[in-house]
Amino acid sequence: MILEVAEIEIRAGAAPAFEAAVAHGLDTVVRHSPGFIGARLRRGIESPQRYLLLVEWETLEAHTVGFRQSERFAQWRAIVGPHFAQPPRVEHFEAG
Repeated sequence: MILEVAEIEIRAGAAPAFEAAVAHGLDTVVRHSPGFIGARLRRGIESPQRYLLLVEWETLEAHTVGFRQSERFAQWRAIVGPHFAQPPRVEHFEAG
């Protein structure tokens, strides 16, 4: 299992709409991707326009190939992308 960590900065004032968009996108798009296990969204305290999206995948390829190279990724970005202040920074970690 791997953990995808997406560091996301959103536009000022977009928090409620962004959080709703993430919930909608996870429920309607991402959870249907093969290899998806689960996800959590965490909002920054010192920087409330900054979020961490933590997504668990069965394998790295489930995310980088199965999801990122699919139409589902375009659907996901269409839902959440309008709230981004800049492109997210995404890294992968071993999940223990």
